[in-house]
Amino acid sequence: MIIDWAHFTPWSSLAGGALIGLGAGLFVMLNGRIAGISGLLASLLERGGEERGEKGMFLLGVLLAPLIWVSFASLPVPQFQANWLGLVIAGLLVGMGTRYGSGCTSGHGVCGISRLSPRSLVATVAFMASGFVTVFALRHVWGG
Repeated sequence: MIIDWAHFTPWSSLAGGALIGLGAGLFVMLNGRIAGISGLLASLLERGGEERGEKGMFLLGVLLAPLIWVSFASLPVPQFQANWLGLVIAGLLVGMGTRYGSGCTSGHGVCGISRLSPRSLVATVAFMASGFVTVFALRHVWGG
């Protein structure tokens, strides 16, 4: 493994992780609800969903954070190695996975593990293992 030291950012990564944890912790302490993004978005889109204002504000904060960051530093330029159809299919598969898995990475990985939820521990191990296997297969089996 080779580390790209010019782009290695442990302190900003640590700060970002701490802010995610702080946001999720404050959300659960102040609202008694888990800050899983897929669950918040799904309940925001449901008819008659409860507490839509606070969920909408939380999601608005998630969307506005990069715009605030731009006032301090430039955002990295995203580079996609797939075409638009591949990205759409991947997005749909992720969306289906969050519904079947009863949550997304933020719900299980950040909020669920911090509560020592057995379901979230299993889910997090499953999606991390899937990611490891996928990267290994793409890089070493198919030579991508």
